[in-house]
Amino acid sequence: MSAQDPIVVIGAGPAGMNAAKVLVAAGVKPVVIDEAREAGGQIFRRPQFELSRDDKALYGFDARRARQFRSDFAALQPAIDYRPETVVWSAEQSKLYLLRHGQPDVQRWSRLIIATGAMDRIVPTKGWTAPGVFSLGGAQIALKAEASLIGRRVVFVGTGPLLYLVAYQYAKAGAKVGAVLETGRPFADLSLLPDLMAGRSVFARGLYYLGWLRMHGVAVRTDVAPLAVTLDDSGNVKGLSYLFKDKTFEASCDALAIGYGLKAETQTADLLGLDFHFDAQQRQWLPTTDADGRSSRANVYLAGDGLAIRGSEIAAESGRLAASALLKDAGHRCKTDSVRHRRAIDMSARFRKALDTLFPYPSQIAAGIADETIVCRCEGLTAGTVRQAVHASGEGDINRIKAFCRVGMGRCQGRLCGPATAELIAASAGIDIAAVGRLRGQAPIKPVALGTLTNGPT
Repeated sequence: MSAQDPIVVIGAGPAGMNAAKVLVAAGVKPVVIDEAREAGGQIFRRPQFELSRDDKALYGFDARRARQFRSDFAALQPAIDYRPETVVWSAEQSKLYLLRHGQPDVQRWSRLIIATGAMDRIVPTKGWTAPGVFSLGGAQIALKAEASLIGRRVVFVGTGPLLYLVAYQYAKAGAKVGAVLETGRPFADLSLLPDLMAGRSVFARGLYYLGWLRMHGVAVRTDVAPLAVTLDDSGNVKGLSYLFKDKTFEASCDALAIGYGLKAETQTADLLGLDFHFDAQQRQWLPTTDADGRSSRANVYLAGDGLAIRGSEIAAESGRLAASALLKDAGHRCKTDSVRHRRAIDMSARFRKALDTLFPYPSQIAAGIADETIVCRCEGLTAGTVRQAVHASGEGDINRIKAFCRVGMGRCQGRLCGPATAELIAASAGIDIAAVGRLRGQAPIKPVALGTLTNGPT
């Protein structure tokens, strides 16, 4: 690593761009790498063409923040080396391996801020690989970036605040929302109300989305168990059968959006050999950092939902903290008020813990996936195959089971199947979920054509 190598930020959402803003204010010109066409992350994603829908229609309560983000980015862009539409497919000490506009490249770095965000967490249901089934995030991208609905009549199933937000956004955009089906019981424990109220405007928005849906005749059911995606004669989605109060129902639709909370995108951190810890409440492995985002490697920092799922506002605070820590460690002067940013994050912890309690990942549903259900869609592996590998081998480590049956070896590298597979293994082996471990990141963490690599730089 050379002292002349730049500081690099991966991700141009609220965390990455606020980190870049702090670096620029200190006289540093960072390289900012992002997969998307424009900065903003998922929350401030913009359509690729002009729409008649204004910011209020696109972003709702976040319209003002979206405008402020665009204004801040426009002012910041001349002072950074911005690389949109650039995929990081591998990482090692001092180097990132990239695909930029489809062409291979290598980016050297002296210090690195990882702000890679999060993705949907899925519980496979029989039939979920059929045409017409989308993740919640995918459904939201279609609406925000493409001005498209995934169907005319859409059913939303899963758990978490995003479930209600995306259903609300679809209804406002003119879709018929067939039902919102929640696997948890978020309104059963009133003792959490004081902690939820600590979320203030965020909590109020959630209540508004729920109330609006119900006032407009959308069926909202909680404590449901999805059974199967039902298909028409052409193999397309026609509904979702589910269990509610010990009875089987079917919600008719021509598209289904599923999502069970979010999982941090941690593959880059894994390739760099950073330390991880298991978060029992979120039921996922997360990179270990100090309060300011310093990782177990002296020159690598983390921020945003790629560090822990805490929402876009806290992601922005954590980006400022990570950049401030980097500057201090590098001997730069930094005027950022780290104490204030830490306080904002600490104040949110009570609310986030309450949300995680109200909307838990449905581990029992995941552990009980029917044997014939596809779990790893890349390799075409069923839940029964995973259970058989556990029973035949006597192993409970997810990487050992991966070696025996290829689960997680496909194009997504376990990003989709990993959480549910871990629950299956834990239940089949009779061990705690933490003992299952995590799927180790392997390059390429995003699909790359072999021909592209053989012709690229090293």
